[in-house]
Amino acid sequence: MKNIYLYALLIISPLIFSCQNSPVQSHHTYSPKHIDSLYLDQTFIKPDTFEIESEQDIFRLDAEMISLVDEKIKKSFSPIKKAKVLLHHIFSQDNIALSYASHANVVAVDAFHSQTANCLSLTIMAYALAKEAGLDVEFQQVEVPEYWVRNGKYNLLTGHINLLIATKSNFDNIKIYGSGSLEVDFDPYVQKQSFSKRVIKKNAVLAMFYNNKGGQALVNGDYAIAYQYFKAATQENSNFSSAWGNLAVLYKLTNHDDMAESTYRYAITLESNNYTALANLAILLRKKGNDVEANSIENKLRIKRNKNPYYHAVLADEAYYNRNYPQAILHYKKGIKLNRKVHELYFGLAKTYYQMNKISEAKKAMKMALRVNKVKSTERQYIAKLNFLNTEQLN
Repeated sequence: MKNIYLYALLIISPLIFSCQNSPVQSHHTYSPKHIDSLYLDQTFIKPDTFEIESEQDIFRLDAEMISLVDEKIKKSFSPIKKAKVLLHHIFSQDNIALSYASHANVVAVDAFHSQTANCLSLTIMAYALAKEAGLDVEFQQVEVPEYWVRNGKYNLLTGHINLLIATKSNFDNIKIYGSGSLEVDFDPYVQKQSFSKRVIKKNAVLAMFYNNKGGQALVNGDYAIAYQYFKAATQENSNFSSAWGNLAVLYKLTNHDDMAESTYRYAITLESNNYTALANLAILLRKKGNDVEANSIENKLRIKRNKNPYYHAVLADEAYYNRNYPQAILHYKKGIKLNRKVHELYFGLAKTYYQMNKISEAKKAMKMALRVNKVKSTERQYIAKLNFLNTEQLN
């Protein structure tokens, strides 16, 4: 499954999972004054040349984009037709021909002209074009299971949003780009699932954009920039638990442990099911010698997550990262047993077998990854890797 927006960061060294069915009990009443005390402006000074993208910057269309809407989309008769034309022009090789890149967290104009965007930026660009075309469009958050992707020494937990285009026509919902309808979704996996959804406001999407930018800056070691983005995310949407959790990660990495604990606890107060904040809090509590609460969190979270194939995927990725290949195989297989339609699990299995010089097993796993994958760009990558394995076996 492609990641749509970065949701939270999970410290992986050490990798300790935790859970709680109810919120960790906070010892604080969070007044506005106390919330303001969770910021460290004097520690993370904004660079003189740095400016955070404004809402206008993020959603702005330039003359070429407006011309596309005027010439190709506005003249279409119905909202359904307009939506189809819009999606055709986004993906057609003769037009924008956008491709996916997880790192490309960019504004709408840059997504359009660079022809590369992650799914959040792609959704933002589609939203801006749809609004210009006069469509009644809203963002939806899709409640997908916890899903992580690896970035160096971090596991990044992802979330998902899509677009909902309203129509007054009497037509039944029509599939758009794979299995949407007037629901425009750029992830074939999510389209095929019956996940719950809810409409979210534009400011929530802005907060996600800032959270993504902050996460990438943190991974890059640009802590002052990461702070500016995480703060902007929490100010744009003060209830965005994951942004507060990421701010706490930043504090933990820079040895502000007491501030990190307070910020984790606030994130959990906002969302009791913020398992990443809970897991990271447990790591911090153990560091501070509070093993009793850490153990309680870890045990409950482990039970909660054990039925999630992506939980086993992240454990497998961690084992692979540490070159514990037999343990990685074990967790990939556990994940596959829970859900046999997750192509990343088979790919993980293949690359692990390859590291163990088990080329025949790696080929079988790659073939399964190809079979269950539904994303064209990923299919091309998998075919290339399978061809490589075939060459290795011949040699």
